[in-house]
Amino acid sequence: MAGKLPSDFLWGYATASYQIEGSPTADGRGPSIWDTFSHTPGKIKDGSNGDVATDSYRRWGEDLALLKFAGVKAYRFSISWSRIIPQGGRDDLINPDAIEHYEVFIRMLRNNGIRPIVTLYHWDLPQALHDRYGGWLNKDEIVKDYVNYAWACFRYLGDLVKDWITINEPWVVSVMGYGSGEFAPGHKSDAEHWIVAHNLILAHAYAVKVYREEFQQSQGGQIGITLDCHWQMPYDDSPESIAAAKRGIAFKLGRFADPIYKGHYPSVVKEMIGDRLPDFTDEEISIVKGSSDFFGLNTYTTQLVREGGNNEIQGHVKYTFTRPDGTQLGKQSHVPWLQSYPPGFRSLLNYLWETYKLPIYVTENGFPVKDENKLPVDKAIHDTDRIEYFEGYTDALLRAVTEDGVPVKGYFAWSILDNFEWADGYETRFGTTHVDFTTQKRTPKLSYQFLKNWFPDHIAA
Repeated sequence: MAGKLPSDFLWGYATASYQIEGSPTADGRGPSIWDTFSHTPGKIKDGSNGDVATDSYRRWGEDLALLKFAGVKAYRFSISWSRIIPQGGRDDLINPDAIEHYEVFIRMLRNNGIRPIVTLYHWDLPQALHDRYGGWLNKDEIVKDYVNYAWACFRYLGDLVKDWITINEPWVVSVMGYGSGEFAPGHKSDAEHWIVAHNLILAHAYAVKVYREEFQQSQGGQIGITLDCHWQMPYDDSPESIAAAKRGIAFKLGRFADPIYKGHYPSVVKEMIGDRLPDFTDEEISIVKGSSDFFGLNTYTTQLVREGGNNEIQGHVKYTFTRPDGTQLGKQSHVPWLQSYPPGFRSLLNYLWETYKLPIYVTENGFPVKDENKLPVDKAIHDTDRIEYFEGYTDALLRAVTEDGVPVKGYFAWSILDNFEWADGYETRFGTTHVDFTTQKRTPKLSYQFLKNWFPDHIAA
């Protein structure tokens, strides 16, 4: 293929604080809801927690060396709110030791030619705020406290950071945390997750307002949000399946993206949910609309969609990987929700550009090889299924940019390290580097080398 990605294309890896940092009490850090949740018996598949994870709060120099040797242009990581403000709130103390830790790390990234892409919130709400007033359920308090936390990061780190992501995957925060209860804080409710989703959008928007008014001009950065979406493809050519796929995207993506980029909830969501979906005031929607400078996308798979089912969160549609002829859509990963299907990635990128008309950063994309956790390291590093996944998805990315004209500006593989995979514990491995969680020894897999070679070959000089 003749075309190449533009010379300023950012490629790198993504991580999240609770999944890698460990050191839960170091330098004054307060507990987050994920500390509490992972220490609750029965919540994590293998009974583990993030107390050590990949020990990256202490071993960040090793991580930096892996990133440097990989040749990445950028690194997306998240800051721990309960490190910066251990008690979380706007009247609570900012922790200078935490500011210093992140400042040193960011400076070292920059000194090594790696651009820091900083996520402010990747699911680790300070436990103190959850206890004090219900955390994300309390709009009046949480929006102010989140904005104050964001302000502190902009104020003390913003001269070094030009790319901010406010919130990672509000769908997961709300649905998994307050709907199904599979993630922290473990609430099961038919109503709470709609409230939390609404409050996450507002927190994002008001933090962006502060950045734009107080910092953006002097610091010269950009700010946006990352939303997650699997491409949803009609199960067959029937009008019912086509309608179901559209409705599935509205419930998964549109109910976050449409307010932020268009200024309203999708009508199909409002019709189905009724008054359980909170309304924005006129002032709020004026802050929400246009509150992202780019489209941040986390995506891993494609699903076949058809009418039916009683899952209101999905918009009463059914997902499957099994085609009408009985064959599977793609290669099965270690987790039931992920099969490979590169054409769906290309379709999703085109859809986002056509629908929202903003440059796209793919802020997460990756593949956990089935049963890799059972293999010795010398076998696990031969991760041919992950290489096959990245071959397909990078090719789909390249074609979307060079043939379809979609302005994708960056791609961040998940992840540089095997790490604490939330409720799966350490059984699910997404890393291009193997981690022995007993010794913390890091061993690059063949996929690490694949990405190291692929991007320089496909980015214009």
